[in-house]
Amino acid sequence: MKQKGGSGIEKRMVRQYLVLVLPGMIIFTVGLIIPLFLSFRYSLTDWDGMTAKKTFVGLQNYIKLFKDKEFLESWWFTIKFTIGNTIIQNVLALLFAVALDSGIRFQKLYRTAFFVPCLISAIVVGFVWLKMFSNVLPAINDLLGTGFNFLLFGKAETVLGGLLIANNWQWVGYWMLIYLAGLQSVPAELYEAAKVDGANAIHRFFNVTIPMLAPAITICVVGITTGSLKVYDLLVASTKGGPGRASTSVIYKTYTTAINGRQYGYGSAMTVTLVIALLLVALIQVKGLRKKEVQA
Repeated sequence: MKQKGGSGIEKRMVRQYLVLVLPGMIIFTVGLIIPLFLSFRYSLTDWDGMTAKKTFVGLQNYIKLFKDKEFLESWWFTIKFTIGNTIIQNVLALLFAVALDSGIRFQKLYRTAFFVPCLISAIVVGFVWLKMFSNVLPAINDLLGTGFNFLLFGKAETVLGGLLIANNWQWVGYWMLIYLAGLQSVPAELYEAAKVDGANAIHRFFNVTIPMLAPAITICVVGITTGSLKVYDLLVASTKGGPGRASTSVIYKTYTTAINGRQYGYGSAMTVTLVIALLLVALIQVKGLRKKEVQA
């Protein structure tokens, strides 16, 4: 009788778990898995996205990608944007987190001020910084009589810097909170032991703080990298991929190719390559950073 009762409880628990998990699995499957398989299927065709005719072309779209100068340029911009974001956001977020964890006054006010921008849509952020660079900052420049050039979105040489400023302004506070949560979980006894051993503040930072923050570093590095590789909405509101094609990301290029250019099959091939790149980058980063966590 006990076995039957135990079996009934286990079955009931399984049903409860399924009720909780099933909605998320359905949304994940319908919203991501099925579209991904459809994209791969369409990438093997010459479909224009409008008509019912889908001519099978095999791997021709993928072969064409490696000869497409504009697509390769979009990858080069995306890589530069990703590297810049990953380095700058991690460094700033960690420094701000350390400063807030040091017990400075008005800590809650600073934390809120840093976090608020990430609640704003990237479309709005792009529009705000477009106005900042084209109207507000040049007006202040003229008022002060200084000679700074704030039209960063207007030149191919400076557009990347302008986008990095806008993106970091929006997201540094988000990753700062993750680092701050990691810092507050570090046992105070470790710092006290390091002080007893004669370690100064710099030594304590690199020998205690950084190793203990390894899990947070993994989350932030992977999150920033994958998010930067998918940049799109910020560009739509600010540069529209310009000037010229200087700020055209892979996703922006995919959109203009598939939707505006009515080359849905070719655009799907671009999407598949981006998904593969995202998976590879995430797996490599997680595997490498997890080793650091184990060593720490």
